[in-house]
Amino acid sequence: MSRQLRARLAAASRDAWATVLPTECSGCGVVDRALCAECRRALVPSVHPVVRDDAVIWAALTYEGAARHAIAAYKDGGRTDAAAALAGPLRAAIVAALAAVPAGRRGRGAARYDAGPGIQLVTIPSSRRAWRVRGYHPVDALLHRAGLHPFPALAQRTEALDQVGLGRAARAANKSNSLVARRPLDGMLVILVDDIVTTGATLLEARRAVSAAGGAVVGLATLAETRRLLSP
Repeated sequence: MSRQLRARLAAASRDAWATVLPTECSGCGVVDRALCAECRRALVPSVHPVVRDDAVIWAALTYEGAARHAIAAYKDGGRTDAAAALAGPLRAAIVAALAAVPAGRRGRGAARYDAGPGIQLVTIPSSRRAWRVRGYHPVDALLHRAGLHPFPALAQRTEALDQVGLGRAARAANKSNSLVARRPLDGMLVILVDDIVTTGATLLEARRAVSAAGGAVVGLATLAETRRLLSP
C-alpha cells in the first residue's frame, strides 16, 4: 500500500469518526476533527530565533491565534489529541537548534536517550501540582510523539508559582534556584526543550542548573514564543 493511499484512508477514517463522535477543533472550537484544516495550516512551523538575555532560543510557532488555543488545550484542557499536530513543530525547532551547534561540539549520537557521547535533549520537569492535574508531562509526550527521547537530567528543587501574570523580574525571581540536576552532568552536551518561552526565565534557570552540574547547554528550543509585553 502506497504512502499516499494510507494517508487518504487515514483521513477518511478520521472523517468517519468525526461524523459518529463529533468533537470541537482545539484551535478554533468549530465542530470538526481534533484540529480543522485551517488550524492545521496555522501550525505549520516557521522556525525563528528568539533572544532572551544572552540566550538564543529556536521557536517553531508564535503563541497566538490557533497555535495559542491548540497549545493551551493540549497543556491544560486535556486535549491530547492535538499532540500529533504539535510534535512536528517542536521537532523542527530542535532540528534548528541542533543545526546551530558548531560542528565540533555535536559529538556522536546527537539527540539520543543515552549517557554516552552526543547531545541530550533535556526538558523542564513539571511541578508536582501540574503533574497531579495533568497526569503527564506535555513536552516529554510531544518528544516521544516526534520519535525523540528526553534525558531526565533535572528535578524541581522548589515548587515555583504559576508564571502567568508575572512580570519579567518576578518571573526571574520565581524561577531562581528552582531546578537542580538529578546527577552529575560532567561534560554532557544538552539542548534544553520547553513548550512556551515568554521572558526565558525558565530556560535560563534550567541552563544554570545544567551548568552547575558540569554540563554545557549548546542549544535551546521551544514549541512557541509569546510576544506579549510584560511589565518590568
